[in-house]
Amino acid sequence: MGVAGTRLCYQRQRYRPVRRERRHVIWTPGTARVARRVAAAAALGGGGLTALGAATYGLLLAEALVARRAVGRPHGMDGPPSDGVYGAFGGEPVRMVMLGDSTSVGLGTSDPAETPAVLIANGLAVIAERPVRLTVAGRSGATSAELGEQVDEALRARPEIAVVFIGANDVTSQSRPAHAVRHLQKAVRRLREAGAQVVVGTCPDLGTVRPIAQPLRWVTRRWSRQLAAAQTVAVVEAGGRTVAFADLLGPEFDANPAEMFGLDRYHPSAQGYLQIAYAVLPSVCSALELWPEPRARRAESIYLAAAKAAEEPGAEVSATRVAGRATGPHGRWVTMLGRRPWMRPNDA
Repeated sequence: MGVAGTRLCYQRQRYRPVRRERRHVIWTPGTARVARRVAAAAALGGGGLTALGAATYGLLLAEALVARRAVGRPHGMDGPPSDGVYGAFGGEPVRMVMLGDSTSVGLGTSDPAETPAVLIANGLAVIAERPVRLTVAGRSGATSAELGEQVDEALRARPEIAVVFIGANDVTSQSRPAHAVRHLQKAVRRLREAGAQVVVGTCPDLGTVRPIAQPLRWVTRRWSRQLAAAQTVAVVEAGGRTVAFADLLGPEFDANPAEMFGLDRYHPSAQGYLQIAYAVLPSVCSALELWPEPRARRAESIYLAAAKAAEEPGAEVSATRVAGRATGPHGRWVTMLGRRPWMRPNDA
């Protein structure tokens, strides 16, 4: 069946891809500098940058309370149980684990088939032509500091591929960026040492959430993207690869809020989760060497690529070598692949 067979699998999901022009990516050198400083602080064990001052934090807290009242409570606080074997194929199952926060468990959905973990598992099964044994260790409300316990659970499944969605709660809980990044990097290293490939969906742009008003929206947008850039540096250094969520669902939320938001107007709907799964699936397949890679990919500094990726939804960053060397004058060499997450996988 191969890659072409993904058409049959995904037609069942009734996905209507949103066609849009690739927007011009605007990034600032400041984001790269922040990513470097946060990553350095995480490596040294320091507290790192404080994202907001006391006055801004008070404003953030007040606005967050207003937003929380507007959001309400989602349906199903932990997401539907999703552990199981997916894909009607023979052979030894691919062992996949999902870790992270409420997005990783599909909070707000009631059908396991609508969660990102199951959507990715089904797509992976079609492309690998093998069943996928899925273990979901993610927890709603989790921050990066809680990934250690999730990794303990995940390692019992002896994973070949681990997918991690994390970062949003680090922003809303005012976690120190360096602390959050250090916990994420430790989790990725443990998974890699156990033999698993790791794909991390970085912190989404919380400035796209409608119940969050200005100026909180501007503050959370800036912090979200700086954290995402620092996450990319840490994950790649630990041997994983990242997929930038950025404002992946922002344009769709603006155009189709009733369809892309869940009932709480904060978490994605089933259609929104499908969009997320489409963004991550190619990187999962590439990590397992099941997905064809473009022949020409330009290498660049990890800090520059991390800053760019934080602004470009669906961008994948992974380590590479230049002339046999893993590092250059400005840090580790990486490549950034601007995947188009609104395309069907069989069109890639």
